[in-house]
Amino acid sequence: MFYQPEFEKIISRRAFLRRSATGVGAIALASLLKENLFAGAAPAQQSHGVMGALHFPPKARRVIYLFMSGAPSHIDLFDHKPKLKDLTGTELPTSIRMGQRITGMTSGQKQLLCVGSPFEFKRHGRSGGELSEILPHTAQVIDDIAIIRSLFTEPINHDPAVTFFATGNQQPGRPTMGSWISYGLGSENKNIPAYVVLVSGGGGQPLQARYWGSGFLPSNHQGVQFRGVGDPVLYVTNPKGISAQTRRQLLDGVQELNRMELGELGDPEIATRIEAYEMAYRMQTSVPDLMDISKEPKEVLDLYGAEPGKASFANNCLLARRLAERDVRFIQLVHRDWDHHGDLPNEIKRQAKLTDQASAALIMDLKQRGLLEDTLVIWGGEFGRTSYSQGEITKTSFGRDHHPRCFSIWMAGGGIKGGITLGKTDDFGYNIVEDPVHVHDFHATFLHCLGIDHKKLTFRFQGRDFRLTDVSGEVVTKLLA
Repeated sequence: MFYQPEFEKIISRRAFLRRSATGVGAIALASLLKENLFAGAAPAQQSHGVMGALHFPPKARRVIYLFMSGAPSHIDLFDHKPKLKDLTGTELPTSIRMGQRITGMTSGQKQLLCVGSPFEFKRHGRSGGELSEILPHTAQVIDDIAIIRSLFTEPINHDPAVTFFATGNQQPGRPTMGSWISYGLGSENKNIPAYVVLVSGGGGQPLQARYWGSGFLPSNHQGVQFRGVGDPVLYVTNPKGISAQTRRQLLDGVQELNRMELGELGDPEIATRIEAYEMAYRMQTSVPDLMDISKEPKEVLDLYGAEPGKASFANNCLLARRLAERDVRFIQLVHRDWDHHGDLPNEIKRQAKLTDQASAALIMDLKQRGLLEDTLVIWGGEFGRTSYSQGEITKTSFGRDHHPRCFSIWMAGGGIKGGITLGKTDDFGYNIVEDPVHVHDFHATFLHCLGIDHKKLTFRFQGRDFRLTDVSGEVVTKLLA
């Protein structure tokens, strides 16, 4: 083949794509590392979020989500059923069950015997909100919270239910609530991730990292787990013998290689990786100070029941307040051990003792510091528990199975009307009879508090626009302040 100079003017497909990718990669990297690059960027875009002007005036700037893994019994905490107590030991009427499916753990029982709560309920505060006696601290903030007694979901087992509550879908692979918020609104803190996760409790249902994963969103929007003891974040501390200067030199070398690869391929995930390395480097100085609660005054530690150096839900609640002060966008506390198929009276009392004081203290502390008005706090599990017993009923013990038909959660701050109880269930705590709230409605409502129309926060993946509320969901206006 003879050489022809005019061929120099022809750009091959591979060369064209390489050069185009370099431009795309440069834009992707610049948008992550220098957020004010684009003159037309709206304030939310300037904090790495994709939202321009918000859809509504936001009442909340951040969310603290207290997730009680395992599903607390609404009947023994928030939804007083005195008639059920009188019916203990009698068969659940077929007119109440209405042929609804139940789990394999109780479907083989000869009888589904009703069992009322062994705990007394009282009204509290100016609002007269009703709570179980095992929540004395929550009773002190009853006028600041909104109890929803009529939430319902679709899955009947833990993993799909947790996945559904977190992502709006039972199947794994979609972004979680915190990831959607990070993606839409971005971060207001350069040195701490927008989405932080803290875990407490020992047994109960296993936790999957995808419960705070980013799904098909860029991976920089996934939740980052902080630990209460040891290194706050795994592998963020320099190994022994490695100085900060050496670490910086090593990081610079790795980043140069990443930038070369970004220029060749233009893959946005490489830009995400570059930003993740830089975030990790900044976290080396910001996170240890954040996690050191020993600097808090004694009266604050006593308010929460926190003990420095000891991993606990109380410590995590105090850390949540410290994270909120630093404008972390979504803070998720996961507390395990609420799955009470047996010995419920003793086990639920134990979990209430571990969580009640700190949950209420968080509300009090945020309010005292002027943070509650723009911080949305959510407390609850993935579904409810049955009004009939799983297994034998004795004077001191019984269990409750899974129940998706109705359950209770509470919300506070950030645009939520305090001192109200929304929704009503039947005398058995089995079916909703007033103001049903689907999980998608809950999602739509908390997004509204953040200034987001749930129908407009979308991400195109595999040819379809996805959103947290899937194809449904309505804002529950009765909850809004």
